[in-house]
Amino acid sequence: MSAVYTTLAIDIGGTNIRLGLLETDSLRPSYIKTFKINEFLGLAEVVELFLSSAPLHQIKQAAIDVATPVTQDTIKLTNHAWTFSIREIRARFGFERLKVINDFTAMALSIPLLDANELKQVGGGVADPDGAIALLGAGTGLGVSGLIRSAAGWYPLSGEGGHVTLGARNPRELAVFAAFWEKYGHMSAERLLSGTGLEEFYQVICRLDGKVPDSLQPADISARAIAKVCPACMETMNLFCEWFGIVAGNLTLSLGATGGVYIGGGIVPNLGDYFIHSSFRAAFETKGRFTGFMQKVPVYIIEADNPALRGAAASLNQRFDKIGISCTA
Repeated sequence: MSAVYTTLAIDIGGTNIRLGLLETDSLRPSYIKTFKINEFLGLAEVVELFLSSAPLHQIKQAAIDVATPVTQDTIKLTNHAWTFSIREIRARFGFERLKVINDFTAMALSIPLLDANELKQVGGGVADPDGAIALLGAGTGLGVSGLIRSAAGWYPLSGEGGHVTLGARNPRELAVFAAFWEKYGHMSAERLLSGTGLEEFYQVICRLDGKVPDSLQPADISARAIAKVCPACMETMNLFCEWFGIVAGNLTLSLGATGGVYIGGGIVPNLGDYFIHSSFRAAFETKGRFTGFMQKVPVYIIEADNPALRGAAASLNQRFDKIGISCTA
């Protein structure tokens, strides 16, 4: 009996690693497992465990998306201590081809593959089918990417827009941002719009108000904010949603993203109606003379399962040979 699965797709974030097997010519994994990266020494150990219990397979090619810039053979995650060599991973598992790309480049590549029922629109009008598309998402960090239309179809952008500088708009934000500036020497968007950022922002807000912060995870902070039982959590999440709108709006103007803005990551899709009814959209649209322009741009929350795995698999298409790094036998 011949192997059914010939392609392996891997999505490595700052907290979780997801692995999926695909049949030949398919872009949708049908066998998927998720692991916590903190429970493993490195990538090779996870791949070995996954393949040891996977259905019948003969992997010829693999694609990995990682939460870090992909510029050389040695890959080091931005928000975790893992490192690995692309060449060594390919040789160790005998893949004929191994491709590595940025995680939000993979997410961008998944957008044309999504069905309408995998998206939830948050305001705006109808997307321009030929307009540029913006993408951002908060998880362990803040990922940013986009798509532009070419003669051959959609083509993804690779960047690190999560590390753009934020500027305070009022005395309260100035006091909060100053605490980050004193500690890091830079106030980036990721310092607020991420899971680690939420924890630290909550703690800063508590200290500014002379209170001792509780030991809370991001999910605890959002849950308390939604339940309206913690003023510090409520302020943290309100600031998160508002600044998410500001950063998304800035990205929209920078790209001219009349094709819409897509939101992925692990935080916003899980906020549900809280995010939809937050100050996000108002902050997104408030751009002075371009407010009218912004009001027309649709925003979509990605509610699909494992879209980055689909995008990673799509990156194996020869059209995307110049994206990331490929290693062959």
